[in-house]
Amino acid sequence: MQYFGGTIGIIFGFLLIKYRERVGDMLGQPDWAIKVGGIYNVLIFIGVFFFFWSLASMTNTTDLLFAPLFFFFPKRNVPTGF
Repeated sequence: MQYFGGTIGIIFGFLLIKYRERVGDMLGQPDWAIKVGGIYNVLIFIGVFFFFWSLASMTNTTDLLFAPLFFFFPKRNVPTGF
């Protein structure tokens, strides 16, 4: 099942990059996206993220992909139970 979902994610990322103008025109131009470079650049970032996330999910290496995020947001040892 992870290969099917990964393939769908890769296709979605590719299509999001390919049809970014149509999707961007449909979504509109929010004020925060202007600072990043516009809605088209935001859609490119999202498409690339989905591509790499799906590829990492298919190869079971998501811990390696998200390792820089774990550096900034470490796991907390929260006691469970009462």
